[in-house]
Amino acid sequence: MEVQLKSEITCPNCGHKKVEEMPTESCQFFYECENCKEVIRPNEGDCCVYCSFGSVKCPSIQKKESCC
Repeated sequence: MEVQLKSEITCPNCGHKKVEEMPTESCQFFYECENCKEVIRPNEGDCCVYCSFGSVKCPSIQKKESCC
């Protein structure tokens, strides 16, 4: 399975969506929405904002590796 590096992240505060390229060497714990400026963090139990709010899980999870 090929790892996807782009994910559409949806702000849980305002619903704004944006396609972003995910980092491959680390998890992204904070993300600032460009629309409402809210800084979002992952839901409890998720390793990064892409696992909580993205259309595609982070590369580590896609490869079935331990997350960050």
